[in-house]
Amino acid sequence: MPRAKIVKEEIVERGTSFFAIYLETRNSSLLLMSESEDQLGTLAVAIPQPQKLVGPPLSSILLGDRNVMVARVLAELLAKNTQKIALVSVFIKTFEEKEAAPILRKLMEKTLRKEKDEQ
Repeated sequence: MPRAKIVKEEIVERGTSFFAIYLETRNSSLLLMSESEDQLGTLAVAIPQPQKLVGPPLSSILLGDRNVMVARVLAELLAKNTQKIALVSVFIKTFEEKEAAPILRKLMEKTLRKEKDEQ
């Protein structure tokens, strides 16, 4: 694999911009998602399960205490999709976590599609 890939993406939902920065290396993926501007938020890590084992990826919160559920769920989803160590940061300031979760998932999917299209 060549050097790390970087993808930037944006969506507008309910009149608010949401931004993503995706960095992929040989063994890991890092996704920073935030509302209104690029910022570091609650940071979750997930490790994919080996292919022979059944169950969700293992995850934990490394930093922060807001948006912990959405950060962990998205980190687990990213680890499962990429089969790599995944770090996901979520910074939301005006939306509730349950409102932001589907928006951020949509943003993550859009970002990953763009990364695949650029290959």
